[in-house]
Amino acid sequence: MTSIVESTRKNHALEHATMTVLAQSYKGVRMMGHSNPGGFVLFADLPTEIVTDAVLEAKRRMENGEPDLAVHPNCGTNLAISSLAGSTAAFGALELLGRKGKNSWWHWLAALLVAIPAFALTRPLGPKVQRTVTTDPDTRGLAVRQVTSQKTRGGFVHFIRTSAG
Repeated sequence: MTSIVESTRKNHALEHATMTVLAQSYKGVRMMGHSNPGGFVLFADLPTEIVTDAVLEAKRRMENGEPDLAVHPNCGTNLAISSLAGSTAAFGALELLGRKGKNSWWHWLAALLVAIPAFALTRPLGPKVQRTVTTDPDTRGLAVRQVTSQKTRGGFVHFIRTSAG
């Protein structure tokens, strides 16, 4: 039996791979996804058939030696890691400089000056965290059960249901 975390990691990988496959064929299409243990939701203004084909192609490609499809440059993990580092650096600077009371304007400037490099220097960690923590490209035990779509004002919401066995 696959755990909730394992299922979510596999679905997150399949979500990223699907978005990459779609982006290769449909340049400029805006997409956003969210994974969970039962599959993932994909917001993209594309028909259900195209999304279904992309999900199946993404799964096949990862299973045939393309695990890097699981790492996506626009994943929220990238932003979360860098933002955490930058904010930690800023708050640390404010704590150190403001020990005697209220922070002055130059304390805030110093906080900004340490936050920006911390944010920039930790950008390469996001894909590494995706690769080792938030995704798992081994989708061999994952079955795509159903792809359904709902039309919205902004396009389509696609519900991709999977199961691990």
